[in-house]
Amino acid sequence: MTKSVEYFFSIGSPWSHIGFDAFTELAAKNGVVVTPYLTTVVEENGGIFSRNRPEIRRAYWTRDLKRWARVRGKDLRLEHRPELSDPTPASLFVIAAYLDGQDWIGVSRALQHAFWSEARDIGKADVREAIVTAAGFDGAALLRRQADDDVQNKWSADRVHARDSGVFGFPSYVYDGELYWGQDNLPFLERHLRGDRP
Repeated sequence: MTKSVEYFFSIGSPWSHIGFDAFTELAAKNGVVVTPYLTTVVEENGGIFSRNRPEIRRAYWTRDLKRWARVRGKDLRLEHRPELSDPTPASLFVIAAYLDGQDWIGVSRALQHAFWSEARDIGKADVREAIVTAAGFDGAALLRRQADDDVQNKWSADRVHARDSGVFGFPSYVYDGELYWGQDNLPFLERHLRGDRP
């Protein structure tokens, strides 16, 4: 039987970046079909943007990100970042690639790496087009597609589905009706995929 995981993530989430390769490798190893859903923090379910947290919690969050980045072998540039625009529009490139049957995983990886490891301004259309083009994709085509109705409709529907699925933060994974929040929960997801349902 095919195993299917709903994958909720945000290009603007450092945790999504840190856990991305670990999840895609886990999915490949376990024969999982992944359906991506892209959105931002679901505040109505209790999600909190990091900028709205107390400073003491933000400081711990930063330390924890650095620890996990080292564990996952990810470069993470958190200090001395230039003023960057909202990375959310980059999600539309990923959605367009997914809808067109392209390598949305590769597009996601390129954009996340550029934003979190290189502090590049993927909120700007010309910047993200150049990034995905350099990674071997048709950046001009993805740029044209981002305004299309099917892409915009999925972007809107993804948020509704995340809210209705109980998602509040990223990354989150839903398998067999069970929600797993955070890339540190991947071991529990893998146990479930192998038959150990909680």
